[in-house]
Amino acid sequence: MPDLKQLLADMSRAIVDYPDKIAIDEQDEGDTVVFTLTVAESDMGKIIGKHGKNARSIRTVMKAAANTVGKKVIVDIAE
Repeated sequence: MPDLKQLLADMSRAIVDYPDKIAIDEQDEGDTVVFTLTVAESDMGKIIGKHGKNARSIRTVMKAAANTVGKKVIVDIAE
């Protein structure tokens, strides 16, 4: 069973310049897990990517991983 929070943290650390400033808040709402990802202000553009491509890719991987354990996942990126 994949650790979804750790997966999100690992993907985010690979993208940003300041991996120690990553904070992830997890809320379990039954069959749905909501992650709120906070990064350093200077890394916001990197985590979102051009036209939102990085954010979309992160969400796609997280949804696929959550699907393997029968959960739904929502990834919010806090500004």
